[in-house]
Amino acid sequence: MKAIRSLVDSVKPTFAKGGKLEKFHWVFDGIETFLFTPGHATGKGAHIRDGIDLKRTMSIVITAMLPCLLFGMWNVGHWHFTALGEFTALNEGFWDKFLYGAIKVLPIVVVSYAVGLGIEFTFCSIKGHPIHEGYLVSGMLIPLVMPVDVPLWMVAVGSAFAVIIGKEVFGGTGMNILNVALTARAFLFFAYPTWMSGDKVWVAGMTGDLPVVDGFSGATSMGHAAAGNMSGVVSIMDSFWGFEAGSIGETSAFACLIGAAILLLTGIGSGRIMLGVFLGGAAMAGIFNLVGPSMGNSYMQIPVLHQLMLGSFMFGLVFMATDPVTATQTATGKWIYGFFIGLLAILIRVVNPAYPEGMMLAILFMNVMAPLIDHYVVRANIKRRLKRAELRTA
Repeated sequence: MKAIRSLVDSVKPTFAKGGKLEKFHWVFDGIETFLFTPGHATGKGAHIRDGIDLKRTMSIVITAMLPCLLFGMWNVGHWHFTALGEFTALNEGFWDKFLYGAIKVLPIVVVSYAVGLGIEFTFCSIKGHPIHEGYLVSGMLIPLVMPVDVPLWMVAVGSAFAVIIGKEVFGGTGMNILNVALTARAFLFFAYPTWMSGDKVWVAGMTGDLPVVDGFSGATSMGHAAAGNMSGVVSIMDSFWGFEAGSIGETSAFACLIGAAILLLTGIGSGRIMLGVFLGGAAMAGIFNLVGPSMGNSYMQIPVLHQLMLGSFMFGLVFMATDPVTATQTATGKWIYGFFIGLLAILIRVVNPAYPEGMMLAILFMNVMAPLIDHYVVRANIKRRLKRAELRTA
């Protein structure tokens, strides 16, 4: 690290005020503070500084997402070869599957970061402020919620839309009202629906000329369930481990739980929101279990735990709903916010056949409701304290 420190120090004057590359000072500052803890001093006023800054926080969140990314690479390869009728057993062709998946997934990650960070660098250079670190997480989340066959230019357009419209127009990192990664997902979902839903986008190669074996459809479990084909829904254990077709990083509940453990142990993720989402989803799935038999709807009769393991529910619970910028801030508000995300996610996916995956819309809707929830929680707290004060003075 000393060599890197010496290299950074040697080129630093070039980017300082009066240097040849002064225009790119904030880009250099962003790279330097990513590599080393910044030595910024407080100019005036009282400040509390923590040992972990925003860049280190973002790094931990990315670390928590690595299990989903690595499993997603293997899973992409697994379903590609399964469609071909090769290496169909889980224990066959591990490295072939992983390398194929890496070749398909890594370009999406590179494009997401290149476009998003490029726009952020441009904004900070024009506006003359330090680089905001929020896109370090969004740049990883966007590829993980994409179908593997999404064209790279769509990833670029979606990332640009999310950074500019979803964040910069509101003032940058910390000011956005919608989750940035889900803004990209929602934009692409409505702008290019044939590339973001259906039976062919979840398995690499099916949008081209992949010669699939007889009987292979490529649909996700929820796609099968929405169509009434319950035999196509994978078992609860397969959905827990993630052995099903779907978005790149969303299928494995086990990988998501590893990420949840990292976020909770480091104090970065909100346990109230995670548990609230789980309870809300369980409540809605439980209600469907009760009324499903009388309505003859087999999708409603999927057991509660199995319903919560399917699709992107666990991924959204761990990484999307807990976004500290767009979620509620009060303790009580976090329970309410999380509960309704879980409840709406299951409600949308089961009741509305046009959206077999409801997590995206549920989180975006509750992002908008978050300030209102906090407002009424604070008002209720004030009212309760005033009533207590009146009793004491009576």
